Amino acid sequence: MKALVFHKPKDVRVETVEDPRIEDPRDAIIRVTSTAICGSDLHIYNGMVPQPRSMVLGHEFMGVVEEVGSGISNLKKGDRVVVPFPIACGHCHFCAMDLPTHCESSNHNTYGPEGEIIIAKGAGGALYGYTDLYGGYNGGQAEYARIMYADYSPRKVPDNLTDEQVLFLTDIFPTGWSAIDWAGLKGGETVVVFGCGPVGIMAQKAAWLKGAGRVIGVDIYPYRLERARLTANVETINAAECDAVQVIRDMTRGYGADVCVDAVGMEADRSTMEKIVNVLQAEKGSMKVLEACLDAVRRGGAVTVVGVYGSPYDNFPLYKWFDKGIKLMGGQAWVQRYIDELLSIVESGKVKLDDVISHRVPLSEASRMYDIFNKKEDNCVKVVLKP
Repeated sequence: MKALVFHKPKDVRVETVEDPRIEDPRDAIIRVTSTAICGSDLHIYNGMVPQPRSMVLGHEFMGVVEEVGSGISNLKKGDRVVVPFPIACGHCHFCAMDLPTHCESSNHNTYGPEGEIIIAKGAGGALYGYTDLYGGYNGGQAEYARIMYADYSPRKVPDNLTDEQVLFLTDIFPTGWSAIDWAGLKGGETVVVFGCGPVGIMAQKAAWLKGAGRVIGVDIYPYRLERARLTANVETINAAECDAVQVIRDMTRGYGADVCVDAVGMEADRSTMEKIVNVLQAEKGSMKVLEACLDAVRRGGAVTVVGVYGSPYDNFPLYKWFDKGIKLMGGQAWVQRYIDELLSIVESGKVKLDDVISHRVPLSEASRMYDIFNKKEDNCVKVVLKP
Protein backbone atom coordinates (compact mmCIF):
# COMPACT_ATOMS: atom_id res chain seq x y z
CA MET A 1 0.00 0.00 0.00
CA LYS A 2 0.95 3.68 -0.25
CA ALA A 3 1.65 5.59 2.96
CA LEU A 4 3.30 8.79 4.15
CA VAL A 5 6.52 7.72 5.88
CA PHE A 6 8.62 9.84 8.24
CA HIS A 7 12.36 9.24 7.82
CA LYS A 8 13.96 12.19 9.63
CA PRO A 9 13.06 15.80 10.39
CA LYS A 10 11.76 17.57 7.28
CA ASP A 11 11.93 14.29 5.33
CA VAL A 12 8.53 12.64 4.79
CA ARG A 13 7.69 10.69 1.65
CA VAL A 14 4.77 8.76 0.18
CA GLU A 15 6.13 5.26 -0.37
CA THR A 16 5.04 1.67 -0.83
CA VAL A 17 5.01 -0.16 2.50
CA GLU A 18 3.72 -3.49 3.77
CA ASP A 19 -0.04 -3.76 4.19
CA PRO A 20 -1.24 -3.89 7.80
CA ARG A 21 -2.57 -7.21 9.07
CA ILE A 22 -4.60 -8.59 11.95
CA GLU A 23 -2.20 -9.21 14.85
CA ASP A 24 -4.66 -9.59 17.73
CA PRO A 25 -8.25 -10.88 17.99
CA ARG A 26 -9.39 -7.35 18.87
CA ASP A 27 -7.87 -5.81 15.73
CA ALA A 28 -9.59 -4.51 12.62
CA ILE A 29 -8.19 -3.36 9.28
CA ILE A 30 -9.77 -0.36 7.59
CA ARG A 31 -9.42 1.11 4.13
CA VAL A 32 -8.69 4.77 4.84
CA THR A 33 -11.04 7.13 3.01
CA SER A 34 -9.98 10.42 4.62
CA THR A 35 -7.07 11.49 6.77
CA ALA A 36 -5.63 14.83 7.85
CA ILE A 37 -2.39 16.52 8.77
CA CYS A 38 -2.43 17.79 12.35
CA GLY A 39 -0.32 20.48 13.96
CA SER A 40 0.93 17.75 16.30
CA ASP A 41 2.38 15.94 13.28
CA LEU A 42 4.61 18.96 12.79
CA HIS A 43 6.24 18.32 16.17
CA ILE A 44 7.62 15.11 14.67
CA TYR A 45 8.27 16.70 11.28
CA ASN A 46 10.35 19.45 12.93
CA GLY A 47 12.17 17.12 15.31
CA MET A 48 10.59 18.63 18.43
CA VAL A 49 9.42 15.13 19.39
CA PRO A 50 12.22 12.79 18.28
CA GLN A 51 11.60 9.66 16.25
CA PRO A 52 14.69 7.50 15.57
CA ARG A 53 13.26 5.18 12.91
CA SER A 54 10.96 5.43 9.91
CA MET A 55 7.22 5.12 10.57
CA VAL A 56 3.85 5.94 9.01
CA LEU A 57 2.46 9.16 10.45
CA GLY A 58 -1.09 10.30 11.01
CA HIS A 59 -3.57 10.13 13.88
CA GLU A 60 -6.63 11.75 12.28
CA PHE A 61 -8.23 9.19 9.98
CA MET A 62 -11.37 7.24 9.18
CA GLY A 63 -12.46 4.64 6.69
CA VAL A 64 -14.28 1.44 5.83
CA VAL A 65 -13.76 -1.85 7.65
CA GLU A 66 -12.08 -4.46 5.46
CA GLU A 67 -11.35 -7.21 8.00
CA VAL A 68 -11.93 -7.88 11.70
CA GLY A 69 -10.26 -10.13 14.23
CA SER A 70 -11.97 -13.10 15.84
CA GLY A 71 -12.74 -11.07 18.99
CA ILE A 72 -14.71 -8.38 17.19
CA SER A 73 -18.49 -8.66 17.09
CA ASN A 74 -19.55 -5.01 16.92
CA LEU A 75 -18.01 -4.31 13.49
CA LYS A 76 -18.18 -6.05 10.15
CA LYS A 77 -16.71 -5.64 6.68
CA GLY A 78 -18.20 -2.57 5.00
CA ASP A 79 -18.90 -0.57 8.17
CA ARG A 80 -17.75 3.04 7.95
CA VAL A 81 -15.95 4.21 11.08
CA VAL A 82 -14.14 7.18 12.58
CA VAL A 83 -11.13 6.37 14.79
CA PRO A 84 -10.12 8.29 17.98
CA PHE A 85 -6.41 9.09 18.05
CA PRO A 86 -5.68 7.57 21.51
CA ILE A 87 -5.17 3.79 21.46
CA ALA A 88 -7.04 2.49 24.49
CA CYS A 89 -8.13 -0.94 25.65
CA GLY A 90 -11.36 0.11 27.38
CA HIS A 91 -10.84 -2.13 30.42
CA CYS A 92 -7.72 -1.13 32.39
CA HIS A 93 -7.56 1.00 35.55
CA PHE A 94 -7.48 4.30 33.65
CA CYS A 95 -9.89 3.34 30.87
CA ALA A 96 -12.36 2.42 33.61
CA MET A 97 -11.93 6.02 34.84
CA ASP A 98 -12.73 7.34 31.33
CA LEU A 99 -9.11 8.44 30.85
CA PRO A 100 -8.23 6.73 27.56
CA THR A 101 -5.03 8.72 26.95
CA HIS A 102 -3.62 7.10 30.09
CA CYS A 103 -4.44 3.52 29.05
CA GLU A 104 -1.94 1.18 30.70
CA SER A 105 -2.37 -1.60 28.12
CA SER A 106 -1.56 0.05 24.79
CA ASN A 107 1.97 1.44 25.18
CA HIS A 108 4.09 -1.60 25.97
CA ASN A 109 7.47 0.06 25.53
CA THR A 110 7.53 3.28 27.55
CA TYR A 111 4.33 3.43 29.63
CA GLY A 112 4.58 4.24 33.32
CA PRO A 113 3.73 6.63 36.14
CA GLU A 114 6.71 8.95 35.74
CA GLY A 115 5.73 11.07 32.74
CA GLU A 116 9.45 11.62 32.07
CA ILE A 117 9.02 11.80 28.32
CA ILE A 118 12.30 13.68 27.86
CA ILE A 119 14.19 10.52 28.81
CA ALA A 120 11.56 8.20 27.27
CA LYS A 121 10.46 6.88 30.65
CA GLY A 122 6.89 6.64 31.82
CA ALA A 123 4.88 8.04 28.90
CA GLY A 124 1.12 7.76 28.63
CA GLY A 125 -1.01 5.48 26.50
CA ALA A 126 -0.23 4.85 22.84
CA LEU A 127 -1.25 7.16 20.00
CA TYR A 128 -1.55 6.35 16.30
CA GLY A 129 1.44 7.45 14.24
CA TYR A 130 3.05 9.40 17.06
CA THR A 131 6.60 8.11 17.62
CA ASP A 132 8.05 5.17 19.51
CA LEU A 133 7.57 7.11 22.74
CA TYR A 134 3.82 6.65 22.34
CA GLY A 135 3.72 3.05 21.22
CA GLY A 136 5.46 3.09 17.86
CA TYR A 137 2.30 2.14 15.95
CA ASN A 138 1.89 3.16 12.33
CA GLY A 139 -0.69 5.84 11.70
CA GLY A 140 -3.43 6.51 9.19
CA GLN A 141 -1.88 8.71 6.51
CA ALA A 142 -2.04 5.63 4.35
CA GLU A 143 -4.33 3.55 2.18
CA TYR A 144 -4.99 1.05 4.99
CA ALA A 145 -4.59 1.07 8.77
CA ARG A 146 -4.63 -1.43 11.59
CA ILE A 147 -7.04 -0.48 14.39
CA MET A 148 -6.29 -1.84 17.85
CA TYR A 149 -9.04 -2.57 20.40
CA ALA A 150 -11.57 -2.16 17.59
CA ASP A 151 -14.40 -3.31 19.87
CA TYR A 152 -13.90 -0.19 22.02
CA SER A 153 -12.69 2.90 20.17
CA PRO A 154 -14.01 3.19 16.58
CA ARG A 155 -17.46 4.65 16.09
CA LYS A 156 -19.77 3.84 13.20
CA VAL A 157 -20.63 6.86 11.07
CA PRO A 158 -24.26 7.53 10.12
CA ASP A 159 -24.90 7.23 6.37
CA ASN A 160 -26.24 10.78 6.18
CA LEU A 161 -22.88 12.31 7.21
CA THR A 162 -19.94 12.81 4.88
CA ASP A 163 -16.35 12.01 5.79
CA GLU A 164 -15.45 15.66 6.19
CA GLN A 165 -18.37 16.30 8.52
CA VAL A 166 -17.05 13.76 11.03
CA LEU A 167 -13.31 13.37 10.33
CA PHE A 168 -12.34 15.84 13.03
CA LEU A 169 -14.03 13.78 15.72
CA THR A 170 -10.75 11.86 15.63
CA ASP A 171 -8.84 14.64 17.40
CA ILE A 172 -9.25 18.37 16.90
CA PHE A 173 -12.92 18.78 17.87
CA PRO A 174 -12.64 16.61 21.02
CA THR A 175 -9.39 18.45 21.81
CA GLY A 176 -11.04 21.84 21.50
CA TRP A 177 -13.99 20.52 23.49
CA SER A 178 -11.64 19.28 26.22
CA ALA A 179 -10.14 22.74 26.58
CA ILE A 180 -13.56 24.18 27.34
CA ASP A 181 -14.96 21.25 29.33
CA TRP A 182 -11.95 21.29 31.67
CA ALA A 183 -12.57 24.98 32.39
CA GLY A 184 -16.01 24.21 33.86
CA LEU A 185 -18.06 26.97 32.24
CA LYS A 186 -21.31 27.85 33.97
CA GLY A 187 -22.55 30.26 31.30
CA GLY A 188 -21.79 33.80 30.23
CA GLU A 189 -18.00 33.66 30.59
CA THR A 190 -15.44 35.47 28.47
CA VAL A 191 -13.21 32.87 26.85
CA VAL A 192 -9.95 33.78 25.12
CA VAL A 193 -8.31 31.19 22.88
CA PHE A 194 -4.65 31.74 22.06
CA GLY A 195 -4.08 30.17 18.65
CA CYS A 196 -6.48 30.26 15.70
CA GLY A 197 -5.30 27.08 14.06
CA PRO A 198 -7.68 24.12 13.73
CA VAL A 199 -7.64 23.19 17.43
CA GLY A 200 -8.05 26.80 18.51
CA ILE A 201 -11.01 27.29 16.20
CA MET A 202 -12.59 24.09 17.52
CA ALA A 203 -12.13 25.37 21.08
CA GLN A 204 -13.87 28.58 20.06
CA LYS A 205 -16.79 26.64 18.59
CA ALA A 206 -16.93 24.51 21.76
CA ALA A 207 -16.96 27.62 23.95
CA TRP A 208 -20.14 28.86 22.27
CA LEU A 209 -21.72 25.41 22.58
CA LYS A 210 -20.84 25.36 26.29
CA GLY A 211 -22.51 28.71 26.95
CA ALA A 212 -19.74 31.30 26.76
CA GLY A 213 -20.94 34.89 26.63
CA ARG A 214 -17.97 36.19 24.67
CA VAL A 215 -15.26 34.38 22.69
CA ILE A 216 -12.01 35.98 21.52
CA GLY A 217 -9.32 34.46 19.33
CA VAL A 218 -5.66 35.53 19.43
CA ASP A 219 -3.06 34.83 16.73
CA ILE A 220 -0.28 36.51 14.76
CA TYR A 221 -1.35 35.38 11.27
CA PRO A 222 -4.11 37.41 9.56
CA TYR A 223 -5.37 34.48 7.47
CA ARG A 224 -5.94 32.37 10.59
CA LEU A 225 -7.66 35.24 12.37
CA GLU A 226 -9.93 35.66 9.36
CA ARG A 227 -10.73 31.94 9.35
CA ALA A 228 -11.64 32.15 13.06
CA ARG A 229 -13.95 35.09 12.47
CA LEU A 230 -15.68 33.36 9.56
CA THR A 231 -16.04 29.89 11.05
CA ALA A 232 -16.35 30.51 14.80
CA ASN A 233 -17.91 34.00 14.83
CA VAL A 234 -15.39 35.36 17.32
CA GLU A 235 -13.72 38.66 18.04
CA THR A 236 -10.02 38.57 17.21
CA ILE A 237 -6.75 40.12 18.35
CA ASN A 238 -3.60 40.19 16.22
CA ALA A 239 -0.83 39.71 18.77
CA ALA A 240 1.77 40.79 16.20
CA GLU A 241 0.30 44.29 16.19
CA CYS A 242 -0.44 44.95 19.85
CA ASP A 243 0.05 43.84 23.44
CA ALA A 244 -2.63 41.13 23.39
CA VAL A 245 -2.71 40.74 27.17
CA GLN A 246 -3.35 44.45 27.70
CA VAL A 247 -6.04 44.45 25.01
CA ILE A 248 -7.76 41.53 26.75
CA ARG A 249 -7.70 43.41 30.04
CA ASP A 250 -9.08 46.52 28.33
CA MET A 251 -11.90 44.39 26.90
CA THR A 252 -12.77 42.96 30.33
CA ARG A 253 -12.83 46.06 32.57
CA GLY A 254 -9.26 45.41 33.65
CA TYR A 255 -9.95 41.99 35.16
CA GLY A 256 -8.85 39.62 32.44
CA ALA A 257 -10.71 36.72 30.82
CA ASP A 258 -12.60 34.12 32.81
CA VAL A 259 -10.94 31.38 30.78
CA CYS A 260 -7.78 31.35 28.66
CA VAL A 261 -6.94 28.44 26.38
CA ASP A 262 -3.41 27.68 25.16
CA ALA A 263 -4.00 26.05 21.77
CA VAL A 264 -0.48 26.76 20.53
CA GLY A 265 2.01 24.95 22.78
CA MET A 266 5.76 24.80 22.43
CA GLU A 267 5.97 25.73 18.74
CA ALA A 268 4.97 29.33 19.31
CA ASP A 269 6.70 31.89 17.12
CA ARG A 270 10.12 32.76 18.60
CA SER A 271 12.73 35.44 18.08
CA THR A 272 16.37 34.61 17.39
CA MET A 273 17.28 35.54 20.97
CA GLU A 274 14.55 33.25 22.35
CA LYS A 275 15.94 30.40 20.25
CA ILE A 276 19.42 31.03 21.64
CA VAL A 277 18.08 30.96 25.19
CA ASN A 278 16.27 27.68 24.42
CA VAL A 279 19.57 26.11 23.35
CA LEU A 280 21.43 27.40 26.42
CA GLN A 281 18.72 26.07 28.75
CA ALA A 282 18.17 22.77 26.86
CA GLU A 283 14.56 23.70 26.17
CA LYS A 284 12.45 22.86 23.14
CA GLY A 285 10.32 25.65 21.80
CA SER A 286 8.72 28.18 24.08
CA MET A 287 6.10 28.50 26.79
CA LYS A 288 5.41 32.15 25.95
CA VAL A 289 1.76 31.42 25.07
CA LEU A 290 1.17 29.70 28.40
CA GLU A 291 2.74 32.70 30.12
CA ALA A 292 0.39 34.98 28.18
CA CYS A 293 -2.58 32.88 29.31
CA LEU A 294 -1.52 33.19 32.95
CA ASP A 295 -1.18 36.95 32.47
CA ALA A 296 -4.47 37.42 30.63
CA VAL A 297 -6.75 35.30 32.83
CA ARG A 298 -8.55 36.94 35.73
CA ARG A 299 -7.87 36.11 39.34
CA GLY A 300 -9.63 32.86 40.19
CA GLY A 301 -10.02 32.04 36.50
CA ALA A 302 -9.07 28.94 34.53
CA VAL A 303 -6.27 28.21 32.07
CA THR A 304 -6.45 25.06 29.97
CA VAL A 305 -3.65 23.77 27.77
CA VAL A 306 -4.22 21.65 24.67
CA GLY A 307 -1.15 22.86 22.79
CA VAL A 308 1.62 20.26 23.08
CA TYR A 309 4.58 20.73 25.42
CA GLY A 310 7.49 18.29 25.45
CA SER A 311 10.18 20.04 27.46
CA PRO A 312 10.89 21.42 30.93
CA TYR A 313 11.19 25.20 31.13
CA ASP A 314 13.16 27.41 33.49
CA ASN A 315 11.37 30.36 35.06
CA PHE A 316 7.89 28.88 35.00
CA PRO A 317 5.80 31.60 36.75
CA LEU A 318 4.63 29.41 39.60
CA TYR A 319 4.23 32.46 41.82
CA LYS A 320 1.70 33.97 39.40
CA TRP A 321 -0.37 30.78 39.28
CA PHE A 322 -0.37 30.70 43.08
CA ASP A 323 -1.05 34.40 43.69
CA LYS A 324 -3.91 34.58 41.20
CA GLY A 325 -5.48 31.28 42.29
CA ILE A 326 -5.69 29.97 38.75
CA LYS A 327 -7.20 26.59 37.87
CA LEU A 328 -4.72 24.95 35.48
CA MET A 329 -5.50 21.84 33.44
CA GLY A 330 -4.05 20.33 30.29
CA GLY A 331 -3.17 17.20 28.39
CA GLN A 332 -4.26 14.96 25.54
CA ALA A 333 -7.99 14.92 24.83
CA TRP A 334 -10.13 12.12 26.26
CA VAL A 335 -11.64 11.41 22.86
CA GLN A 336 -13.44 8.18 23.74
CA ARG A 337 -15.16 9.92 26.67
CA TYR A 338 -16.55 12.69 24.48
CA ILE A 339 -16.98 11.24 21.00
CA ASP A 340 -20.56 9.92 21.27
CA GLU A 341 -21.86 13.26 22.56
CA LEU A 342 -19.91 15.16 19.93
CA LEU A 343 -21.11 12.90 17.13
CA SER A 344 -24.68 13.66 18.21
CA ILE A 345 -23.94 17.40 18.18
CA VAL A 346 -22.56 17.14 14.65
CA GLU A 347 -25.51 15.04 13.46
CA SER A 348 -27.96 17.55 14.94
CA GLY A 349 -26.38 20.37 12.91
CA LYS A 350 -25.43 22.42 15.98
CA VAL A 351 -21.81 22.64 14.85
CA LYS A 352 -19.98 22.56 11.52
CA LEU A 353 -16.49 21.10 11.50
CA ASP A 354 -15.41 20.97 7.86
CA ASP A 355 -15.24 24.76 7.44
CA VAL A 356 -11.66 24.77 8.78
CA ILE A 357 -10.45 22.79 5.75
CA SER A 358 -8.30 24.89 3.43
CA HIS A 359 -6.72 22.15 1.29
CA ARG A 360 -8.06 18.84 -0.06
CA VAL A 361 -5.41 16.84 -1.91
CA PRO A 362 -4.54 13.24 -2.81
CA LEU A 363 -2.31 11.31 -0.42
CA SER A 364 0.37 11.44 -3.10
CA GLU A 365 0.79 15.17 -2.37
CA ALA A 366 1.26 14.72 1.38
CA SER A 367 4.97 15.55 1.43
CA ARG A 368 4.40 18.86 -0.35
CA MET A 369 1.50 19.73 1.95
CA TYR A 370 3.59 19.06 5.07
CA ASP A 371 6.05 21.66 3.79
CA ILE A 372 3.33 24.20 3.00
CA PHE A 373 1.52 23.65 6.31
CA ASN A 374 4.75 23.90 8.27
CA LYS A 375 5.79 27.13 6.55
CA LYS A 376 2.28 28.58 6.94
CA GLU A 377 2.09 29.25 3.23
CA ASP A 378 -0.91 29.46 0.89
CA ASN A 379 -3.24 30.39 3.81
CA CYS A 380 -3.02 26.75 4.90
CA VAL A 381 -5.20 26.06 7.94
CA LYS A 382 -6.17 22.38 7.63
CA VAL A 383 -5.17 19.72 5.10
CA VAL A 384 -7.30 16.69 4.29
CA LEU A 385 -5.63 13.87 2.35
CA LYS A 386 -7.54 11.40 0.20
CA PRO A 387 -5.79 8.02 -0.24
